[in-house]
Amino acid sequence: MRILALDTATQACSTALLSADAAITRELLTERGHAEHILSMIDAVLAEAGIGLNEVGALAFGRGPGAFTGVRLAASVAQGLAFAAQLPVVPVSDLSAIAQRAFDEVRQLDHVLVCQDARMQEVYWACFDRGTDGLASLVGPENVGRAGEVELPAAWRGAIGAAGQGFRVYPELKISLNGGFGSVQEELLPRAIEIARLAWPAALAGLTVEAQEALPVYVRDDVTRTSRI
Repeated sequence: MRILALDTATQACSTALLSADAAITRELLTERGHAEHILSMIDAVLAEAGIGLNEVGALAFGRGPGAFTGVRLAASVAQGLAFAAQLPVVPVSDLSAIAQRAFDEVRQLDHVLVCQDARMQEVYWACFDRGTDGLASLVGPENVGRAGEVELPAAWRGAIGAAGQGFRVYPELKISLNGGFGSVQEELLPRAIEIARLAWPAALAGLTVEAQEALPVYVRDDVTRTSRI
């Protein structure tokens, strides 16, 4: 099986083609212009593999939360490609992709708190355990709120890590949570390769959606409200 993954939810624009024995990736850090790059990056990984889109087993995309324009772009590209090649789709949380990077980079971690800057003086945040398969497993819901509203599960024991740019933008997070982190990886962004890895078991199990169901997840519904004082 091969999974083609893409992500445009943050300034990290990326795509990956994952098979059982290889991964081909393209990544670009850019504040804007994701729409101008993502399709050519997808073409590049397919060309390097020597296959066409119809030879891919499934598509995966970063469904958010993240920048609203970027999340919408990823969903629309995934929908278009899936319709064109009649491919199943696996939407993957961008927060889980960051957690997966953290687990892969620090093998001793048992748990990871991910916080991403959500603007409006808020963060997107979620908690993840390392599964028995080594993959990030969500604990509780994905949230958006003030830094002071972030909390760790009471049941967590062992090595706890923190990841995501929310910790750089809101350094008070480290203090309010008592600094009990084995590591703080505050520059990690989601990437397509982790999205592909997280999508792999779902695709194998047939836990996919059709193209029209490949929808973005914003977490915050009201995107135009002003910051709370």
